[in-house]
Amino acid sequence: MRTYPDQLAQQLNQPLRQTYLVFGSDPLLKLEARDAITSAARTQGFEEHHKFVIDGQLDWQEVIDCCQALSLFASRQIIELSCPDNGLTSTQAKQLTELAAYLHPDILLLVQGERLNKKQESAKWFSALAQHGLYVVCNTPDARQLPRFIEQRCRQLGLKPDQPALQLLAQWHEGNLLALVQSLHILQLLYPDGALTLPRIESALSRHHHFTPFQLTDALLAGKAQRAQRILEQLHAEGEEPTLLLRLIQKELKQLYTIHEQGQKGRPLNAIFDQLRVWQTRRPMLTAALNRLNKARLTALLRRLAQLEIRLKTDFGSDPWPDLHYFCALMCQASEPLTP
Repeated sequence: MRTYPDQLAQQLNQPLRQTYLVFGSDPLLKLEARDAITSAARTQGFEEHHKFVIDGQLDWQEVIDCCQALSLFASRQIIELSCPDNGLTSTQAKQLTELAAYLHPDILLLVQGERLNKKQESAKWFSALAQHGLYVVCNTPDARQLPRFIEQRCRQLGLKPDQPALQLLAQWHEGNLLALVQSLHILQLLYPDGALTLPRIESALSRHHHFTPFQLTDALLAGKAQRAQRILEQLHAEGEEPTLLLRLIQKELKQLYTIHEQGQKGRPLNAIFDQLRVWQTRRPMLTAALNRLNKARLTALLRRLAQLEIRLKTDFGSDPWPDLHYFCALMCQASEPLTP
């Protein structure tokens, strides 16, 4: 049976399953699911907890021995297996399939790993284990799902965000639920009344939170050169990957280029925003960027960014940060001749 993190608590109120398969792309959701499952198991007498990592050195006989270690005085056991990030080998898959035969009511098997594709979900090992239990899908919410996820988390913490605040939280934390949860706890401490507005969130995150790459792209879109340089310096100091920053900036520039192209065909700007599913809170920034950067300027910026990415990938001894600082300064300027 398949379920999702927001439904797991309800499932755990029912009799426990023999197996729990916790797979997905989001580390936080997987950690929370694992903790919830093991906590529920402990309340039902599963006192021992054995952890194994599936790799080339794993002694599968040791895993089987745990399953067979029964006596009058033995406690119920949780056996936790962590799958390799690059998937199972044929031998490992065979061992997992055979392990299903050793399961019994005094064993709770918890298997966790990265997101599974359709082929993996149809594999023999998966079917053998899933028939005994619950498959918990822990993927990071996408842009459409994230506002609802944030709203649920806020409700659990007694927070009441208005719509602009909700959109800003989603925008700044897309793809990083761990940072989102940390931010919500900070907001809970700062605002006991629970009311979350746009000014409150902006104030709280700027005072108490590390800068994020998304705040950098916001500053670039708004043409705030000094703020962009300050954020870039902080991201550099915190060890942010320059490749990630390049890709995020490239994504924004490509979107601006697409909007310009659609606008030249006579489409209204709001209709383009709706088609591209642009957050309401981002539309003023994008509009400002569109007014500042014409199509020719965007073409030159994209070309320069591609050159910077090539240097980053081929010249390993070079320092990309000075070039990044210069590029950000260029992007904040109004349209003018730019050397390709």
